[in-house]
Amino acid sequence: MKPTNFVLTSYAVATFVSLTPASLTAQERPRITVAKDSRAEVVLRGLSSQGIAILEKDLDLSGYILPSRSGVGTGKFIAEGSESATLSGRLVSPTGAVILNKNFGPNGRAAVHRFADEIVRAIVGVPGIAASKIAFVSRRSGRKEIYTADYDGANVVQVTRDGAISVSPALSPDGQLLAYTGYQSGYPDLYLIDLASGSRRAIVRAPGTNTGAAFSPDGRSIALTMSRDGNPEIYIVGLGGGIGRRLTRSAATDSSPTWSPNGTEIAFVSDMTGSPQIYRMSSSGGTPRRLATGHSYATEPNWSPDGSKIAFTARTAGGLQVAILDLTSDSTRVITSGAAAEDPVWGANSRHLIYTQGNALHLHDTVTGRRTTIISGLGSVSEPTWSR
Repeated sequence: MKPTNFVLTSYAVATFVSLTPASLTAQERPRITVAKDSRAEVVLRGLSSQGIAILEKDLDLSGYILPSRSGVGTGKFIAEGSESATLSGRLVSPTGAVILNKNFGPNGRAAVHRFADEIVRAIVGVPGIAASKIAFVSRRSGRKEIYTADYDGANVVQVTRDGAISVSPALSPDGQLLAYTGYQSGYPDLYLIDLASGSRRAIVRAPGTNTGAAFSPDGRSIALTMSRDGNPEIYIVGLGGGIGRRLTRSAATDSSPTWSPNGTEIAFVSDMTGSPQIYRMSSSGGTPRRLATGHSYATEPNWSPDGSKIAFTARTAGGLQVAILDLTSDSTRVITSGAAAEDPVWGANSRHLIYTQGNALHLHDTVTGRRTTIISGLGSVSEPTWSR
């Protein structure tokens, strides 16, 4: 079904007003009305050929921007960059108003990604995804190890070299910390890595299973599955580790926690009714409530940053596929087909998902349906996680 129309300035009016000079009147500010599946045109100037290529790809993949390397005209923004030791960038509106003017730090790919995100935020009023990081599991070395990369698959780095099973990675919202389950001791313990320094420490070494970590929105707590009491239950622990606080209490297997964006709720998977289903409950405890996904088998939930949707893996007539539950309308739609698709995770804009299908990771625009393969050729890959 074709998405409904919207007005770009309805997203960004507050941001736009705060960034425009006081002398710019309401009549002078551009009002660009487009269909939700069309994009604002932005002309790119000033950067090196490599910088232009990175910025062009970032803006194109955002889904909101139509980048161009030449031409001006009515309704077009102009993004200008200046590269030296640092990258400076500015965004000019179709009326000539400078609505973004900022230094993005040491010149390089990361600075261009930040510039792209600021362009998206200034025009559309939503977070960008270009400066974000992903982590995932790969068997390229013959064992399951954790890798990181840019959101578009560039700069792949192997993080763990444990020579043992390393699974269930979780990036902190700011992308600085990585939690994962490692079997170095022979048991599934939870480890925390500082990605900048490479330092690592075990934070949960309780008896039984300790896996499925998910950072709270403020990055201060981790929800995970622990079986220290004999049954897999959801617990919450601080970054210092410890015994943790038990959240669920059932005879079922509870797993795959994911936080609501305000941190007040957790959705998780339980087979308390016989098959895995998704439940939500207060992060302070209480009675879980089953969500109506429309599928008899629903696993791997991931709550969107805007709070309106939960992506999950559903068993369909065509096998395992990625689906989205709209929490406002209680409607569900399946967005993949073909080979098994699993492990969906939302980007910061609540528009894009990354998931596993066919030994590759794919970036999926849930508005247009556009899919871009971002990681392939690394053997079997799984369990992506995405910073915000």
